[in-house]
Amino acid sequence: MAISLVKGQKVSLDNSLTHALVGLGWDTNRYDGGYDFDLDASVFLLGENGKLQRDEDFIFYNNLRSRNDAVVHTGDNLTGEGEGDDEVIMIDFTKIPDDVKRIAICVTIYEAAERGQNFGQVSNAYIRIAKLADEFDTVGETVLKFDLEEEFSIETALVVAEIYNKNGQWRFNAVAGGYQGGLEAIVRSFGGNV
Repeated sequence: MAISLVKGQKVSLDNSLTHALVGLGWDTNRYDGGYDFDLDASVFLLGENGKLQRDEDFIFYNNLRSRNDAVVHTGDNLTGEGEGDDEVIMIDFTKIPDDVKRIAICVTIYEAAERGQNFGQVSNAYIRIAKLADEFDTVGETVLKFDLEEEFSIETALVVAEIYNKNGQWRFNAVAGGYQGGLEAIVRSFGGNV
């Protein structure tokens, strides 16, 4: 049975969790702006200082694989249509480089400013972590779920969660921290160049 988390809650991940599926899902509220609503998941592999160590540690729709293939983004869903996960990220904890101490999982709205969109127009957003049996499992068993129930009226980017290493143990932190400025704002906050 999956553990449901609330904002700010932290839990240890089971040491037997070597391969994980990170599923992100959402619905868009009624919107008549004339554009599709394209939300994008991204991952930042961060050092002890909470910053990117190298450019390839930023995984998103234009860079689907991290070094060592420790993190693999399965592709960009341009509309969020349908049931279940809208975007999926696979993590192989056995391949995470030693200098990576934090894994930030984010969602941004593509061209939010140009399209007049923000997270106030998004509902039923969630992140789930599923334990995979091995590197070939693509479904897994959900062990954690965090529903983003907070209202984000002006934000165009969210740090949804963080997985971090504390004393050799991977832990999950339900963050739900909002930003204005979309993907660029988050990239800069993690020390990246845009």
